[in-house]
Amino acid sequence: MSSTDTQTSSQAPTKAQGLDATTHANISDKLARALGITSAQVNAFVTLYDDGATVPFIARYRKEKTQNLDDAQLRALEKSLNYERDMATRRLKITELLSTQGNMTDELQSRIDKATSKLELEDIYLPYRPRRRSPAAKARAAGLDNAAQAVLTQDITPIEALAGYQAPATITDDNGNEIEVDFSDIDKQLAGVQAIIVDDWTQALGLLDNLRSGFAKTATIVSTVASDEKREVGEKFKDYFEHSESLARLPNHRLLAMLRGRQENVLGLKIEGEDAPFIAKIAKHFDIDAKAPDARREFLTEAATSLWKDKWRPHIEHRLLTEKRLTAESDAIDVFANNLQHLLMSAPAGRKVILGVDPGIRHGVKMAIVDAQGHVMLDSADKPVVATVYPFAPDNKMTEAKAVIDSLLSTYNVDLVAIGNGTASRETDAMIKEILAANEALKAKAVIVNESGASVYSASELASDELGDMDVSVRGAVSIARRLQDPLSELVKVDPKAIGVGQYQHDVNQTQLADSLDKVTQDSVNAVGVDVNTASPAILAHIAGLNRNVAQQIVSYRKEHGAFASREALKDVPRLGAKTFEQAAGFLRIHDGSNPLDATGVHPESYALVDSLIAQTGKALSEVLGNDGVLNTIDTTALAANDDNVSVKAIIEELAKPARDPRPEFKTATFRDDVNSIKDLSEGMTLEGVVTNVTAFGCFVDVGVHQDGLVHISQMANDFVADPMNRVKPGDIISVRVISIDEARGRIGFSMKPESEKPARTAAKPATDNTSNKDDKVSRPRSNRPNTGNADNEKRRSAPRPQRQDRDDKGNASANTNRSKAPQSNKPEPSKMGTLGALLQEAGVTKAKK
Repeated sequence: MSSTDTQTSSQAPTKAQGLDATTHANISDKLARALGITSAQVNAFVTLYDDGATVPFIARYRKEKTQNLDDAQLRALEKSLNYERDMATRRLKITELLSTQGNMTDELQSRIDKATSKLELEDIYLPYRPRRRSPAAKARAAGLDNAAQAVLTQDITPIEALAGYQAPATITDDNGNEIEVDFSDIDKQLAGVQAIIVDDWTQALGLLDNLRSGFAKTATIVSTVASDEKREVGEKFKDYFEHSESLARLPNHRLLAMLRGRQENVLGLKIEGEDAPFIAKIAKHFDIDAKAPDARREFLTEAATSLWKDKWRPHIEHRLLTEKRLTAESDAIDVFANNLQHLLMSAPAGRKVILGVDPGIRHGVKMAIVDAQGHVMLDSADKPVVATVYPFAPDNKMTEAKAVIDSLLSTYNVDLVAIGNGTASRETDAMIKEILAANEALKAKAVIVNESGASVYSASELASDELGDMDVSVRGAVSIARRLQDPLSELVKVDPKAIGVGQYQHDVNQTQLADSLDKVTQDSVNAVGVDVNTASPAILAHIAGLNRNVAQQIVSYRKEHGAFASREALKDVPRLGAKTFEQAAGFLRIHDGSNPLDATGVHPESYALVDSLIAQTGKALSEVLGNDGVLNTIDTTALAANDDNVSVKAIIEELAKPARDPRPEFKTATFRDDVNSIKDLSEGMTLEGVVTNVTAFGCFVDVGVHQDGLVHISQMANDFVADPMNRVKPGDIISVRVISIDEARGRIGFSMKPESEKPARTAAKPATDNTSNKDDKVSRPRSNRPNTGNADNEKRRSAPRPQRQDRDDKGNASANTNRSKAPQSNKPEPSKMGTLGALLQEAGVTKAKK
């Protein structure tokens, strides 16, 4: 089932199979404490969720049952519920396995019950996991266990413990399979005895916890270039060629950068830390120093050393790095999800006639006009209104291009001109503004639009279905126009990873990323609602209760039978059953239908209640909708007590503002006409720009120079900024001041601080060595990749954004710094180590606009 497919009533309970009532109750209590809500709220959600209800439906139409939990709380509850159920299932399995083996103890059961993560559960079970071919298993099969126990419990030497031992002619495992192993000489026998002892000691889980905690506090992560041959091809990772810092304080984005370098075989990573203190703790725990005779003590000391170096330290390093990686991936996914949500919920221009412009140089400027409903306009010959002009070199047909554009704007009464922010966008913008200025009769306004993902859509199957009679190269212009008209409806047609608002999106768990982004998209689409008579299958698939198949069925039915006259008519669509209708109906709007309520967010299940409310007024429904004065006279006292789903208050609020769009008012940024490239910038210049991406260490801003500049978190405000997302969102229009320019590397540093605040840096100097190249305040050139339709080759920002160091990086002036210092917001910033995104930019992975 795809990520957009409906969750049927049979899915959720499957996750809970095998868990008893006590376990379910414990999970509910735990979630209530963790999320700061009541057990009754958790139980109400679980009941609805297990019955197949979706989060948007529960948030909107079952508020009374969950006591007003919003969609964010419900998503957190959903995620935690599924995780805890998975944990509980694994607990049961591990308990069963240990009991079957005869290894279960009260201490083990207690540890299993208290485990808080899947990693911890697996650590508990690890020493007891059957390993028939391990050295210890082979030694036991060869009959060396008695000698091992003698060394552990008696004051004898290991040689004495082996007296009289005769290696069997054949050695078999528990299943009777012969094992090829040789214990014929004393050295091999001693090694086997030591392997058994080390294996026994691995069950000291309390000691392991103590050592892990101690090692985690002192360990450092070290990255080095894999070989001299990699120095040139892996230059984008050069800041990590000789780098070391505390593992505990390693920022998430820098860890992901190092891991990518290792994945590309450019970097080698290792964890460094002491051995002696931890071997000493093992020796103390097993009282090795008190053992006699000397040969026995030395033998056990060797075993303690082997336990640490061969068993526990590698395991601890792996677990610590895994925990850090999972945290970093989760953080990156959250950043992507937050950015995507704000991008999807950005302000729509609304029902305007729009000329979409996909700028270009050699291949021309492609154009298409869409009407107020988003359909491509047709000319008098019923052909799509599209055009391609070549105003720039090498053709230089500027006069001809202006004439064509002027004619399009005049003939079709264009309201807005949506210009993609790709190559030649500012040149195209300037040309169109000249056309508008020269013809006062034109009413259009030019707007720069983020075209990320437009080429991916153009080459997609969906675009072929929607615009099959149009050339692929022109489809991008249509998409650009539509995303100005209604960003949500158009952006849902593109894989979120091609939109380019994430960081390290290709390095995180792709299943978790897709699930997170799908839920964000679903919440956004349902928050706005869709017109069922104009919606594409792409956006319908995200409506609560629907999936791709049902969405396509709705569109096919609409094409065959005409527009839906009512929500009730949706029940005639094949595969749209009663349960699906219940989930989806409230989010599907029908304008100018037979029932005015069908155009609102009121659910059909509440229509009878609305009728009883309207009856009190003595007026028609059309007179009441949007009329606060009349609605406030309705007595809801008797009705509220009988309502078990959405409250009467919520219904009246919807009637007062029917189908209210939660998105902000449409505004556009004004780019300076004299600033078209990085060459036109100067320090101290104040510009208006659009926030394109927000990360943990700042935000990127487009000011119309073909590459985005970075406002580092230290330059966002005079006071402390804990999270940039609390200050700005993608799509926000803000004023920034240029504080650094590095034209050679295409980097721009911005500040949002008042002009009286001195910039932290006055200029970025070209790097002369590996240390001076560590500057956070850099820009991110836009991608200029071929329009292949592959998200990874998307020409805009499908590649991860350049990642710069966050405020923890203060003090990392040297590549070999071992710790990150706390923020010093009002002090000049030393040069810092750049992170992966900046390095990718240097390597050309994210290039300047086409």
